[in-house]
Amino acid sequence: MYGDEATIRRILTELGDTWAVVGLSANQRRAAYGVAQVLQHYGKRIVPVHPKAETVHGEQGYASLADIPFEVDVVDVFVNSELAGAVADEAVAKGAKAVWFQLGVVDEAAHERARAAGLDMVMDRCPAIEIPLLG
Repeated sequence: MYGDEATIRRILTELGDTWAVVGLSANQRRAAYGVAQVLQHYGKRIVPVHPKAETVHGEQGYASLADIPFEVDVVDVFVNSELAGAVADEAVAKGAKAVWFQLGVVDEAAHERARAAGLDMVMDRCPAIEIPLLG
C-alpha cells in the first residue's frame, strides 16, 4: 500500500483544490480524461499538463508543470513509471503540496524523494475511486 487512508483523505480534502493532471489530453479514451472529470465534479480545479497543451474540460492546458503561471496543490501523474520520477521532482520544484501516482504507476525512489521534500504522496491508487468513498 502506497498511501495510508489519512494521507489520502488529507490530499483529497485539506491540501487544496488545484490539481495539475500530468498526461491529460483531449483524448476521451484515456483514463486521465475521465479521472479529471470526476475531480471537477468534486470541486477540484484541474490543470491539463501535456506536451500538446490542449484545453480539456474547459481548462487551459500547459506543456509542463513549470509553464503553469500559478500555484498547484496536487500533481496527479498519468505517465508510466519510468517517467513518473522526473514528474515528482518537478512537483517538488513547483512547490506542490502532494503528488499522486495513478494506478500502476510506482517509483519507490521518487516516493522517498517527495516525502523527504515534505510532500504527501500516494502511489498506485486513483483519486476518482477514493474521493467518493470519503462520504
